[in-house]
Amino acid sequence: MSFLTRRKPIDQVTVHEAGHRLKPTLSWPHLVALGVGGIVGTGIYTLVGVGAGLAGPAVILSFVIAGAVCACAALAYAEMATMMPAAGSAYTYSYAVLGETLAWVIGWSLILEYTVVCSAVAVGWSAHAQPFLLGLGAPPALLAGPEAAGLVNLPAVLIALVVAGLLILGTRESATVNVVLVVVKVAALLAFVLLAAPAFDPSHFSPFAPFGLARESAQGMKVGVIPAASLIFFAFYGFDAISTAAEEARRPGRDLTIGIIGSMLACTVIYMAVAAAAIGAAPVDVFARSEAPLVFVLDSLRQPLAARLVAGAAVVALPTVIMVFMYGQSRIFFVMARDGLLPRGLAKVSRRTGTPALMTAITGLISAAIAGVLPLKQIAELANAGTLAAFVAVAVCMMILRRREPTRPRPFRAPLWWAVGPLAVAGCLYLFANLPRLTQVWFLAWNLVGIVVYLAYGRRRSRLAAAGG
Repeated sequence: MSFLTRRKPIDQVTVHEAGHRLKPTLSWPHLVALGVGGIVGTGIYTLVGVGAGLAGPAVILSFVIAGAVCACAALAYAEMATMMPAAGSAYTYSYAVLGETLAWVIGWSLILEYTVVCSAVAVGWSAHAQPFLLGLGAPPALLAGPEAAGLVNLPAVLIALVVAGLLILGTRESATVNVVLVVVKVAALLAFVLLAAPAFDPSHFSPFAPFGLARESAQGMKVGVIPAASLIFFAFYGFDAISTAAEEARRPGRDLTIGIIGSMLACTVIYMAVAAAAIGAAPVDVFARSEAPLVFVLDSLRQPLAARLVAGAAVVALPTVIMVFMYGQSRIFFVMARDGLLPRGLAKVSRRTGTPALMTAITGLISAAIAGVLPLKQIAELANAGTLAAFVAVAVCMMILRRREPTRPRPFRAPLWWAVGPLAVAGCLYLFANLPRLTQVWFLAWNLVGIVVYLAYGRRRSRLAAAGG
């Protein structure tokens, strides 16, 4: 039963043989853009409407709660990523601190998170692209999945495959494209705030919290500030994808800290401004029903040109979110294969680009398949479950290492770690408890399948097992 507790030595986390090592090509501006590109996306362009439907105007508090939990987790991530600058994010930290079995569970959860995030954003992108595609004569049946009375959401499928192709071309090339698209995306959101501000109506904020903190609706659905925060949580994570780029950072100690903390601060300010402007400009019960609420608000303000420009910016820039998470997913797959928990043949990198091209292609295909048939809300909630598990693991790893190895060098030290760690764990567990019951069941079922895969393959094939660990 040694596989339950065997751990990878921290000093060996960054040591890899030739052909299985990623190329360091990224600096801190790339990492900040990676974080902003991952955080600002479907969450604010689309889920702000869904969240408002659950919480009313108090969705602003939902943003605060979700952002506070993510801020605590971000501090823990910054400490762990700079201490262990290797690809793999929460999976790698868990392997070195909690042991192989728990690391597998976290890695398996990250696979779920990153794959379905790519799918969710692809569906959100499709919602913004549909008016343009319908204008070009595209058949409606190919613009939505079966849940929306269509055959397949073909635009969502295609954008997932296009992004995968771009990532295969190379990390630095795709990161440079990401920087340009992030600028477009943020500029569009700032334009929305400026255009909506003159129509601000304080009466739209009353009643502020019609469903309270949390309760069940007449239809048996969880509503209120906390359930909305559990969903909106999807809008804040993305900084964790930066930690998957640790191995490809040129100066990890400096670049990762700036990337993780900087992107979280920037995005929190952007989110609060956009949510307040949207609610002030249009009644919540009206725009909450739209899959593209910001575009809807501008249309209601008789700003058709601005609405089309914001929708166009979303069409151009939302793929940055797919890019960030597909990048992270391929690295998680890659590192688990490099450790022997998945077939080692999957851990090869391209000689030309230094990227895991095979794993990127597989990730693209799976994400495209999910995006083609499932609706946004179900995908987003399932992604949140995997993320919450990873955040808990990183906070726990940080706290254990503070006790186990207090003198180990830490390029970044989380302030008040004794408070930040427990707050991150408690906040994530509370948000998980407020996810829909079906989402919790699917998450547990996914991990039961993962345990079977690990017991049948990974525990005997891992490099630690081969070394007699």
